[in-house]
Amino acid sequence: MSTLPTVSGEGVVLRLLYREKVSLDLDYLGLDPDHKDLAVKLISSSYGMLLVTGPTGSGKTTTLYSMLTRLNAPDRKIITIEDPVEYQLQGINQIQVRSDIGLSFAAALRSILRHDPDIVMVGEIRDRETAEISVSSALTGHLVLSTLHTNDAPSSLFRLVEMGIEDYLLNAAILGVMAQRILRKNCPFCSRPDPAAETLLREYALHEIAEKYAHLLEEGINLQRGEGCPQCGGTGYRGRIAIFELFEYTDDLKEIFLKKMSLEALRTVLRERPYFRYLREDGILKVARGQTTLDEVLRVC
Repeated sequence: MSTLPTVSGEGVVLRLLYREKVSLDLDYLGLDPDHKDLAVKLISSSYGMLLVTGPTGSGKTTTLYSMLTRLNAPDRKIITIEDPVEYQLQGINQIQVRSDIGLSFAAALRSILRHDPDIVMVGEIRDRETAEISVSSALTGHLVLSTLHTNDAPSSLFRLVEMGIEDYLLNAAILGVMAQRILRKNCPFCSRPDPAAETLLREYALHEIAEKYAHLLEEGINLQRGEGCPQCGGTGYRGRIAIFELFEYTDDLKEIFLKKMSLEALRTVLRERPYFRYLREDGILKVARGQTTLDEVLRVC
């Protein structure tokens, strides 16, 4: 709970965690098969760093927990540093950041490296010191999972450079980057064919995107919209689903990053990857399946 005094009175925000209902499984995040296969490939590495990026409330922690659940095994030592610990995971050593006693992300990370972990999850890279230790951990035989606040996946590399991390160290440490957002899903009780479907198809060139990713649209385009009912409180939406932007940091991308240090150059090469699509494109795929609306996609990205 967070409170804030305003001229109109006290503002209160409650953050609710449904621990009994949440499913910490990669199969239920909304990853398409190509993205899921790549994510599993990246977290199967024995060392290196995978970053999950997005604004507050975009589901980054749930994604990290789902990855840890997939990796959790009796012969693997997994330690996490979190602020706060949102879900307690059996078989995983979880540490709560406590700034009042000097237990910051960086301080905790230095300590746990003496405990011989196989996998380390850093809840958030907030400063240069945490970034440096995280990268160093990835270079010394640990798989490191962490989050950053950036608008898209490619921008995360440049954010770490801005924090003071040398580009050659990033090239040696980074395995890949995933960006994500959360969308509201169409209500399954009142969802109907969208009456504005033809207009949307024409104005937003949905046919072009659907044709490009036809292998992911087995049933074709089916635009839906919730009409509003008691089950969804009249909103037309019930439940949530994530959209993703994901890439593997391969040698050719590393070369471009070192030589040009240009975000646009990096994006140009990424566009040639068959699996790579922008957040908005991934959202439009889910619109085409009838899982959400174009309004939702445009709202978050």
